[in-house]
Amino acid sequence: QLQFVESGGSSVEPGGSLTLSCIGSGFTFDYYTIGWFRQAPGKAHEGVSCISHNDDSTWYEDSVKGRFTISRDSAKRSVYLQMNNVKPEDSGIYYCAQCGVDDNYDGWGQGTRVTVSA
Repeated sequence: QLQFVESGGSSVEPGGSLTLSCIGSGFTFDYYTIGWFRQAPGKAHEGVSCISHNDDSTWYEDSVKGRFTISRDSAKRSVYLQMNNVKPEDSGIYYCAQCGVDDNYDGWGQGTRVTVSA
């Protein structure tokens, strides 16, 4: 399984910004399309954004389009999520994983917590 260590989560007010980072290990980084997922309390994991391994094309869940930006740095084996104009519904634990996994995936890392509140 691909392994990631996520960081950058914090408490932020609505309308604020923060950047999440994850570092991958144990796999050939440039072979995989990697994404950010989140889990709100009591809810399933959902995909937030993905970035392709071959052409850096991106996908965003509708609710974050225009607010979040995903990027990757192969030299640092890292994927980033720039979150702007955050909303309370963006709160949750954010995880990195290979794009395409679903809530049944059993390889989630420790994640990083984002709390958006006034």
